Amino acid sequence: MLNKINISPSRQKLIVCIVLTILTLVVFWQVNQYDFVFDDLAYVTGNSHVQSGITLDGFSWAFSTTDSEFWHPLTWLSLMFDYQLYGLNAGGYHLTNRILHILSTLLLFWLFCRMTGAIWKSAFVAALFALHPLHVESVAWIAERKDVLSGFFWMLTLCLYVYYTEKPAIKRYLLVLFSFVCALMSKPMVVTLPVIMILLDYWPLGRFQSHKSNLILWQLKEKIPFFIFSIIISIITLYAQYKPFVKHFSFYSRIANAPVSFVTYLEKTFWPHDMAVFYPFSIQIPVWQVVGSILLIIVISIAVVAMMKRMPYLFVGWLWYAITLLPVIGIIQVGDFAMADRYHYLPSIGIAVMLAWGVPLLFPHEDMRKKILCPAVIIALAILAVLTWQQCGYWKNNTTLFSNALQVTKDNYLAHNNLGLTLFTEGNTEEAIYHYNKAIRIKTDYTYAYNNRGVAYNKLGQYQRAIEDYNEAIRQEQDSVSYYNRGIAYNNLSQYQRAIEDYNEAIHQKPDVANAYNNRGFDYLKQGNKNLGCRDAQKACALGICKTLEWARGKEYCR
Repeated sequence: MLNKINISPSRQKLIVCIVLTILTLVVFWQVNQYDFVFDDLAYVTGNSHVQSGITLDGFSWAFSTTDSEFWHPLTWLSLMFDYQLYGLNAGGYHLTNRILHILSTLLLFWLFCRMTGAIWKSAFVAALFALHPLHVESVAWIAERKDVLSGFFWMLTLCLYVYYTEKPAIKRYLLVLFSFVCALMSKPMVVTLPVIMILLDYWPLGRFQSHKSNLILWQLKEKIPFFIFSIIISIITLYAQYKPFVKHFSFYSRIANAPVSFVTYLEKTFWPHDMAVFYPFSIQIPVWQVVGSILLIIVISIAVVAMMKRMPYLFVGWLWYAITLLPVIGIIQVGDFAMADRYHYLPSIGIAVMLAWGVPLLFPHEDMRKKILCPAVIIALAILAVLTWQQCGYWKNNTTLFSNALQVTKDNYLAHNNLGLTLFTEGNTEEAIYHYNKAIRIKTDYTYAYNNRGVAYNKLGQYQRAIEDYNEAIRQEQDSVSYYNRGIAYNNLSQYQRAIEDYNEAIHQKPDVANAYNNRGFDYLKQGNKNLGCRDAQKACALGICKTLEWARGKEYCR
């Protein structure tokens, strides 16, 4: 160990920080060359608010919107700030994500080092967090800025909390509360942070010992403001994420999926394999798998509770893992996925704590730790670093991302659909239709696949087949996009009145879509209705598209 060759603790900490920074930069270096993918369209490339940069209107929108099913104003503001700096250069956004991940890693190291004084155990916790392949999704995906940003504020809040506990004062307390609010405004998943504070009070801070006589009252008084903010954010999140498709999954299916996902995260912590951007939700999970997962959770929970006095770090680590996973375990289902790699980002710290303080107990002699444990840890972290580098490669673009998802998962309709979208954009229409067909065969009520296949048929000139797909999409979900697309197909068949009716519905649902006014204006003018046509042309121009107005002026319709 470095302390045996007369290196002071402060220099050891500095060396750890430098090594962690360099390793993390190297392992994630390649993402700097990667493009926007998947939901980055909603968050950056197709988001006019973000592309307006930092403005008063942007601030107002960020704090008032629940776009993308979250209220996370600081995430939006961080993306706006990136746009000010980098425009639509994806590398800049990736750089910000990497910086936030590195800062979180260093704060995590400082946190446990400050609380325990154990430099190398704390270094292991931070290294596992920094280099685990399951965290690639959070770092390499620009749309997951909310993960790395909330992770940074999570670590900062706990560091400030430790600072507060060393010398309780109102100024220090308010700093902790402010940082926690920033974390909540980055991603609602951090609502469990007050409970983690209580766990750290138990170990390693040992604050329970000095408040034995009024333990509950003390905790309530100190933590109530944090819990109030958590409750408020939870209510806002439930409101923002309400989706009718939750009814697709029965309560039994969601309850069955929860323990299986819980154990799968645990499994992938130790054996990171078959990682994908989307894991389809299965409504037919084998009973033995559900029962086995529940039994494993119960056995581990009983064991850590039984040993909590002698080994409090096992108890705290296990509860850290379990509690931070609870908000995203899927009992309240907000999507079609069974689990997600990004949800492992903060919970993994609990397992790292259990390993860092628990495994050395298996090697009671320091000599054995030097000869066996130290090399084993280095090899394990090296393997994780290689796997993380490899996993980063799949995030190069949408083609590699969804092709990989199809290889490592079964019945992945979303991967087929999104790969189809990518192929369509590249001009491979027939191949795109093949993947849309696959998606529809797997999930017959998948509205997006019908809509996208309709767009592909429309491009091939097969307008009637396109209309049939749009009809099915509209039957399943009264969506403005489907009406707009069907209007285009009717327009191509010169059925202008039907096209206008569909544009009417699209505009009724989304009054600020310029293309719908533009197309409806064209059709009105083709029918000889100059008044309505010119009105729509002017509206489309006000929203940013002046094609109809320019054409109409050329024809001397709108002067």
